[in-house]
Amino acid sequence: MIVKLTKYLIVTAGFMLIGAGMVCAKPITITDIAGRTMTVDAPVQRVVLGEGRQLYIIAALDRENPAKRIVGWRNDMIEADPGTYRQYRKKFPDFDKTPTFSGLEQSLIDIETTIAQKPDVVFLNLETQKAVEEARYVEKLGALGIPVVYVDFRHDPEKNTNASIRLFGELFGKQKRAEAFIAFRTEQIRRVTDRLATGTFTRPNVFIDRAGGFYDDCCHSFGKGNFGAMVEMAGGHNVASDIIPGTFGQVNAEQVLVSNPDHVIVTSANWEAYVPGGHWVPVGPGANWDEVQKKLAFYPTRAAYRGINAQKQHGFHAIWHQFYNSPYQFVALQQLAKWFHPDLFADIDANETFRMLHERFLPIDYQPGYFATLQVSP
Repeated sequence: MIVKLTKYLIVTAGFMLIGAGMVCAKPITITDIAGRTMTVDAPVQRVVLGEGRQLYIIAALDRENPAKRIVGWRNDMIEADPGTYRQYRKKFPDFDKTPTFSGLEQSLIDIETTIAQKPDVVFLNLETQKAVEEARYVEKLGALGIPVVYVDFRHDPEKNTNASIRLFGELFGKQKRAEAFIAFRTEQIRRVTDRLATGTFTRPNVFIDRAGGFYDDCCHSFGKGNFGAMVEMAGGHNVASDIIPGTFGQVNAEQVLVSNPDHVIVTSANWEAYVPGGHWVPVGPGANWDEVQKKLAFYPTRAAYRGINAQKQHGFHAIWHQFYNSPYQFVALQQLAKWFHPDLFADIDANETFRMLHERFLPIDYQPGYFATLQVSP
């Protein structure tokens, strides 16, 4: 009787756990963005993020509580995107308790913090691979049964974004939600690319002032990848792609003047944590319009932009820098297309697209402020 009762209690408890939403992990085989195949027990319940802004996709998968699986993360989300972080912290106070470590995109994780949290998996930027291999972190963590998974929303987002979303979906047990997000992305991208494929248009010359205000010197930009690729997809010509061979690089002022861009796009954000009082333009959720205009007005005064077509045609814009490192790039694509070809894309509103994304996938409300064009007094 005692044995039978014990078995009954165990079975009953098991059903109760399943009913409460707990899912038993089982081994699955995945291939990460670095091409490494491994077996991981999924769904994972404890993760460390080598890139805090990976929250952008985690929040779309764990909408009910995106903090629940994150047991450690790099503090870039807190410092580079304070407006979004405040929104999440207000709704999910547990974020305040999550251990953090510092560093830039290519930085190593804090391995002591990581090991102490006993994660099921560690997500790292693809760009950290060389440093991680040199430090033998994969082997050190692997010896403790902690797998490392490389993802990428920054180095080659055109190729790797959907694959990275699928990795998170597989490991979180949220494959259907990940596929729904990818379908939405694809639909919104095609609203631009399909129209350009069937239309006749002239490509304006465009210069991207990368991370405006983060750097004091001019002129950091994008080559053929990331925002540079988005410019081309949106029907513009990224003039820096003729000079910068890779994704990121720098162009001297004389080269910008010679290229005579019709539009200057400043990618920026609230970077008070990095460059107090700098020339960054505080675009982002709930941005102060007057402050954005005041900060953006600095850029036409740069020597690299004096007398170019963008000055004559009032073509100075600011856009949220974090689009370059998130699965939301398609929102930026729509806004770029609207700036370059306002008549062709008169019916597209990137703000409404981003609002729709929030309503369908994210747990926080949409707050406009991610884009701006410098207003010129009559």
